[in-house]
Amino acid sequence: MAFFSRFAAVLLLAVLSPVLLVLAVACVASQGRPVLFRQHRAGKDAKPFELLKFRSMKDLRDSTGKPLPDEKRVTGIGKFLRRSRLDELPGLINVARGEMAFIGPRPLLPHTIDELGNRGRSRCRVKPGLTGWSQVNGNTLLSLDQKIDLDLWYVENRTALLDARIVLRTILVMVGGEKLRIGAA
Repeated sequence: MAFFSRFAAVLLLAVLSPVLLVLAVACVASQGRPVLFRQHRAGKDAKPFELLKFRSMKDLRDSTGKPLPDEKRVTGIGKFLRRSRLDELPGLINVARGEMAFIGPRPLLPHTIDELGNRGRSRCRVKPGLTGWSQVNGNTLLSLDQKIDLDLWYVENRTALLDARIVLRTILVMVGGEKLRIGAA
């Protein structure tokens, strides 16, 4: 299964390369360089890796050097990328490298996993994903505890049928936006 996921990610990167190029040019035009946001996240077994996404914000700071609030830094293209989830497309590189899966809990910062203790370690029993159960059940509309509960439910109940359901719901989120859908199955 891991080989298939990695192969599918490479194939998708090739097929989507024109889209990736257009989005990269739009990012440079609206917010400058770099095009990619890179951040260390916790992967399977909490092993750190560098997550890749399209950058959606400018690096604007106040007079003390502190970053301005997200809503003042997110660009128009950034809003579009986030809402449509197209900012996640560079994550296909993470899947191709074997650091992520297509479906799984979103990768969190290593210190967040540490702060979650046993819940964080349990969540890291599977590879993180480009999309997952908490992302299709409300994502930014949920508290961190709600997301972790949904992620842990996924880790304990994952099946190919559930993964297919997550893929379908991901498409609905990409088209229709986030909606609160708390509840398992």
